Amino acid sequence: MQKALLSLAALLAAISGFAQGGNTRDGGPDGNYRSVYELVSNQQKKNDGFNLYLNFAGAFVENFNPQSSLFRARDLRLEIKGCFGDHLSYRLRHRLNRAWWSDGQADNFSKATDIMMLGWKFNDHWQINLGKMCQIWGGFEYDENPMFIYQYSDLVDNMDIFMTGAMVSWHPVPSQKLAIMVTNSHTTQPQFRGYELSAHPLTYILNWNASFGGGILQLRWAGGAQTEAKGQYSFMATLGQKLSLRKFQVYVDYMGEFDQLDRLGIVYRDLGIQSGVQYHSIIGKADWQFAPRWNLMGKGMYEIATVSGNPMLRNYRRSIGWVGCLEFYPWDQQNLRFFLAYIGRNHNFTRASGAAANNGTFHRLELGFMYRIKAY
Repeated sequence: MQKALLSLAALLAAISGFAQGGNTRDGGPDGNYRSVYELVSNQQKKNDGFNLYLNFAGAFVENFNPQSSLFRARDLRLEIKGCFGDHLSYRLRHRLNRAWWSDGQADNFSKATDIMMLGWKFNDHWQINLGKMCQIWGGFEYDENPMFIYQYSDLVDNMDIFMTGAMVSWHPVPSQKLAIMVTNSHTTQPQFRGYELSAHPLTYILNWNASFGGGILQLRWAGGAQTEAKGQYSFMATLGQKLSLRKFQVYVDYMGEFDQLDRLGIVYRDLGIQSGVQYHSIIGKADWQFAPRWNLMGKGMYEIATVSGNPMLRNYRRSIGWVGCLEFYPWDQQNLRFFLAYIGRNHNFTRASGAAANNGTFHRLELGFMYRIKAY
């Protein structure tokens, strides 16, 4: 009975991130998994100063439109993190399957480096993080470990979110967190080349994470502003709400972006228009642990893109996405899952946009695995 309860707890931690994830793209705690070192040596680690992870996912992919078949590495990221005492912590995460080793980033980091940060916890209420981090926008899709995402929404998929800066967080009580972050807003979007760079190209974010009823109801809300081109601003609001029960979890996210100059680049690529654009996304996802070691997941996304001040281009682009997935967790002591997933997306453009020829449905089938290897 005890083993079954531990197995269920590990499954819930891996799937739903029952505790707050902090909008760091971890989705929640790592769970009570033993490292490969501990399994092989049969010795227990004495401290938490060094933890080594390898996030690895791969699949056989059958595309239906256009039709093609291939084996593909979905994700490969090296992660090192740890903490010393009650105050100092660090984290490094680097992508190994991206050819983004150096592209002249303003912060002098490689784009392949997601995270390289230090944290200092003053006490149970206050903490500061410095370095390259994931921006703390709200929403539960946004917060999940990227390896566990079968298909992002259009909005999140086109965001540039790993930036260098500083964050101060305040926990008035364990279930509530307020955070302020200031980072660079530098991107490599080509539509900014015709504009003068701002003297202060920064992003400002205010974030609120909350948990009620012992984690049954969770919120991840955030809002912020950013600028890169001089005199041009982008505003964003992200609202995530989640219900987390013992064997069933569901969340609904709203994300809205209001750009004086198109940061995502979707409208610019579709129409060649770069000013006065808006994006709106609604994302819903449900997980059901219908049997021990098994999870059934369904996800839906509805998104629109619009050009302000032009009635002919209001909501010119509508995107609908869906994911259905069956997951199997074979081993209690490792964060390993096998999956069979069906992923689809439909893009619909108004004739007024001149992009109606791009209308179409794209879908695929994936059979594969995801393994967050705790090496040490």
